[in-house]
Amino acid sequence: MTQLTSPVSRSAHSPASTRLRRVLLTTGLLAAFGSVPAVAEAPGPALAVGELAQIGTVSERFLSYNVEMVELTGGRFWKPYRDGKADPSDQYEYRPPIDLSNPRLRTLAAALGPVYVRYSGTWANATTYRDAETHEGPVPDGFDAVLTRAQWRGAIDFAKAVDGRIVTSMPTSMGARDESGVWQSTAAERWLAATHEMGGQIWASEFANEPNLIGGTQPPEGYTSADYLRDYTRFHDWLAARSPQTKVLAPGAFEYNDGSPLPAFIKTLPTREMVQSGSARPDVVSFHFYGEISQRCAGAQPDPQGAEWLGMIDHAIARTKSLRSEIAPDAPLWLTETAETACGGNPQAATFADTFRFVDQLARAARQGVSVVMHNTLAASDYALLDEKSFAPRPNYWAALLWKRTMGTRVLDAGSADAKTGLRLYAQCQRGVAGGVSVLAINPDRTQPHDLALSSEAEVRSLTQAESDPAHAALNGTPLELGAGDALPDLDGIRRAGSVTLTPSSVTFLTFAKADNPACR
Repeated sequence: MTQLTSPVSRSAHSPASTRLRRVLLTTGLLAAFGSVPAVAEAPGPALAVGELAQIGTVSERFLSYNVEMVELTGGRFWKPYRDGKADPSDQYEYRPPIDLSNPRLRTLAAALGPVYVRYSGTWANATTYRDAETHEGPVPDGFDAVLTRAQWRGAIDFAKAVDGRIVTSMPTSMGARDESGVWQSTAAERWLAATHEMGGQIWASEFANEPNLIGGTQPPEGYTSADYLRDYTRFHDWLAARSPQTKVLAPGAFEYNDGSPLPAFIKTLPTREMVQSGSARPDVVSFHFYGEISQRCAGAQPDPQGAEWLGMIDHAIARTKSLRSEIAPDAPLWLTETAETACGGNPQAATFADTFRFVDQLARAARQGVSVVMHNTLAASDYALLDEKSFAPRPNYWAALLWKRTMGTRVLDAGSADAKTGLRLYAQCQRGVAGGVSVLAINPDRTQPHDLALSSEAEVRSLTQAESDPAHAALNGTPLELGAGDALPDLDGIRRAGSVTLTPSSVTFLTFAKADNPACR
């Protein structure tokens, strides 16, 4: 049993039951009868859920997602892998605009509400709005794509249907600049005005998507950090005057790996030089994080259950917190884009293998003060929550849905991970239950189960890979599938008292409705 560095209480186990358990473990009969493998340890101290202290809060829209701008307009996005392999010399493939009116897509997205829906991505930097239902013919000079009135109306309607608040970024390519290369608000103004006319609202906006990767913003030749800061300030002042209720997010910088430098061919500008304090400081400090570049872009496929991989986001959070302390100490911290790996994700991103990173990263971010996390994407490429063609749920979707149904907005201290076993525990107040506590227990070990003693009765929802099918997940051993009319399956847990076994390679949500934790009342 794992020792935890948080408050514990002793579970009640009679000598007779302990002797019986030892006999069963020794003979292997307990494993044979379908309880736990014979190598499981006897339960030890139990996490005293009623005594866990509050250490922070997150937004009610904490778990949110991105819909790439290129999905709205149609265009060349990350090319699917063929037989699990990618050709780095041919990374993109055309896809038509996403059908945001699709009933299945709306049903599944609505189940994750309330959320922020971020319509952005690198492609947004060179997309201009055209106030016409359709667009045919060439794209205006200085841009790569056109967003039509019909497409944007569909995006606004989708956000309303799924209880989503719109987040975006502005066009920054040469078409949005004057002859001197200075950013102009003309294209952004046309887009914002149409949004209001159609009954929509942009709740928050970054100026550019990942401005430290400056080539992706398509700036003029010789563009410097000072030039960017000038243009960001123009954006900040325009938005504050034109739409004061819209929050300014900045810098939205790309954070990579553990801070290692990016390949030399990627032109970058120092993040610290791209945002200022004072009157142009952001309302929210934002960042993006990817632990690796996908194989599609000649990167690597990491061990999805390795301790180093699971903990990599800590470096990015620490760096961004340091930046925040300099420019806007009281501003919330948002992770506005993240996924398994950049460039559309590896093949494993679409499988249960990535669920360990997905939930661990959410929980780590919450306990370190990140208010919002926007997963990239909802339904495009390998790292999407839903299959991009059928919109069928992938394993990470089910994990997201369980998070939404169990994890509340108050974050509790469940102690640190056990260095010996790798078991990770996180806790938050239970969503919708006064005094209740939800615990996320992650066992990334591929061979060893771990028994977790319970200080009170819990409802257990354990996610594992569906048998011999890495593309699907199972809940308490039952494969998760949509029902008739795309109805969501029953996600009720199994009630347990005394202890619960965390099977190898499992992600378990435990809810303690009767914890009576003072912080959660």
